[in-house]
Amino acid sequence: MIARFSRNESGATAIEYGLICALIFLAIVGAVTLFANNSTDMFNTVATEIAS
Repeated sequence: MIARFSRNESGATAIEYGLICALIFLAIVGAVTLFANNSTDMFNTVATEIAS
């Protein structure tokens, strides 16, 4: 029974895909956070220029 589980790789593949998805998700969150901060600064600058 243990030998059968050690030969079964479908669980390992699912875990690998899960890790890849988690890394992609973290990269997307990091990029969105970076661009959101830059966009906020840009819009604040534009709003200040328009108000003056």
